[in-house]
Amino acid sequence: MTPQSDEDEVWRQIVASFNDTAERDSADQPWPDSENLPAEPSRRVIKQSDEEHLPVKEDFADFADFTSETGAEQADADDEGHYIPPPPPPLPKTDTTTKIAWLALFGGPAYLLLSAALGWNLQGWMLFTAVAAFIGGFVALVVRMGDGPPSDSGWDDGAVI
Repeated sequence: MTPQSDEDEVWRQIVASFNDTAERDSADQPWPDSENLPAEPSRRVIKQSDEEHLPVKEDFADFADFTSETGAEQADADDEGHYIPPPPPPLPKTDTTTKIAWLALFGGPAYLLLSAALGWNLQGWMLFTAVAAFIGGFVALVVRMGDGPPSDSGWDDGAVI
């Protein structure tokens, strides 16, 4: 018997059992039987005391009525452990050179787009100034970026990204 014929036989068995239902023993399940869901949702009937004179209410175990007082109390109890992050620290102050570089980076192309949208006639020196402002702003920001580790870190500062 060749290896190819063994594979063909295995493949035929897989195809033949395609529509069969899987049969699992309870020992094969990765969780205990107590965690299996019933076929239909369970229903509980809660009877109110005679003093309140309220009709009998069906209460579903999986749903809560948040419009009633007990539902509001449950919502408050669930909200108790909600994490609210502290406010973020303020943004660092930028110096004048960085502000001018950002203005040139966005101002040059903005001027070119505005002049094209409004149909302004650009002279050669205006076009050169706008393109030079864009390139100069980009270069200034890249040069000022600083790619080395901070000078205040010790000899063992871990990974430097």
